[in-house]
Amino acid sequence: MAMESTEQVIERGHLLTEQVNPNSHNLDELTALDMVALFNQEDAQAIAAVAAARSALAEAIERTAVALRQGGRLFYVGAGTSGRLGVLDAAECPPTFCTPPELVQGIIAGGAGALVRSSEDLEDRAEDGMEAIAHRQITALDVVVGISAGGTTPFVQGALRAARQRGATTVMMACVPAEQVPCEVDIDIRLLVGPEIIAGSTRLKAGTATKLALNILSTGVMVKLGKVYGNRMVDVAVTNKKLHDRALRMLQDLTDLNREAAAFLLEKSGRRVKLALLMHWTGVDAETGDRLLAEHHGNLRQAVRIYGAGGSELGPR
Repeated sequence: MAMESTEQVIERGHLLTEQVNPNSHNLDELTALDMVALFNQEDAQAIAAVAAARSALAEAIERTAVALRQGGRLFYVGAGTSGRLGVLDAAECPPTFCTPPELVQGIIAGGAGALVRSSEDLEDRAEDGMEAIAHRQITALDVVVGISAGGTTPFVQGALRAARQRGATTVMMACVPAEQVPCEVDIDIRLLVGPEIIAGSTRLKAGTATKLALNILSTGVMVKLGKVYGNRMVDVAVTNKKLHDRALRMLQDLTDLNREAAAFLLEKSGRRVKLALLMHWTGVDAETGDRLLAEHHGNLRQAVRIYGAGGSELGPR
């Protein structure tokens, strides 16, 4: 097979993610302990990069929560490490927040096979990104987050372009300045972590910062949607022994019940912690509790507060 001509190769040496890190010029000569110290020092920049992007992240949370409340969906689109991180974040929403699997979805160049085996060549096909958007019937109700450390991935660029044409809210998450790679999106999140310890290896700081930002985005959205009470995951799916124990401890901590009574209440609610708490604090049955939660868009605090407005304060403050 003939090599790609130099005229066809896009020059990316100016990108922040491709530059050489002066702090790691002698990486191959360091002791293991010094190497760990250097990684720890460089990883601190991931925290700072997310902090610098807090306004854009907050806007993404607010707009995504509104979209999902109106029946929309959240999509992450990426290739390689960026794609895998998006799929991971999407996959963790159902067990953590009891969301339907279609509410938050990850799209990765190369499909499911790319999760365990590198398919980096497939990221160069913008038309595949556009097709992925069409296949999932993206609408103006949806939010599409394109994830690309260097910002230039054709698969991601094609997906964002197609999503924008369909009226979806579009978000770019990249680790290069906007002036290096402009992107026409509604919300532009730039996580500027600087050059990697190994030049161009964006699974390192860029990947860490992206994971942190995705954690904040999805968790913030779920909090806005009423999936959390205080700081408890009251919409947790009770699907194994660990989560069953967590559900019982939540009920014990937030009520005056002992473990046996909490277990009885949990079973009575169909193993739904949020409903169990509502039943305990208001005295309603499961059917009425379901209706109350539906009326308040799943927000436990609102349901309890409004139900008890005519009487004493219900539930912990």
